[in-house]
Amino acid sequence: MWRWGNLLVAFLAELVALGIFAWWGWATGGTTLARWLLAIGLPLVTAVVWALFAAPTAKRTTPVLRWSVKVLVFGLAGAALWGLGHPVAGLVFVVLVAANLLIIQLQKLDANLPAS
Repeated sequence: MWRWGNLLVAFLAELVALGIFAWWGWATGGTTLARWLLAIGLPLVTAVVWALFAAPTAKRTTPVLRWSVKVLVFGLAGAALWGLGHPVAGLVFVVLVAANLLIIQLQKLDANLPAS
């Protein structure tokens, strides 16, 4: 139950990151067209990169690449929140995501340990 709960939180964090990119794109686009392109394009590009390299089902990835994409996506989402004028929310987001990913990794290590 605990493991599935943490995986659910991780998935929700991914969706929140996509929403943050859409919000940032809309807020920073100068014209209406640029706003729409950024608000739709940034989350779309992020989702494709995530699917290719960071998703659990990604076929052509390595542990280093997978973690690099995760750090980049979540770090940029936190920076985008900061840039939108919400520095505390950006820091809280990054810290909560890091804690969640750490817990998931510790659970994986625990599951791989031999029984005593």
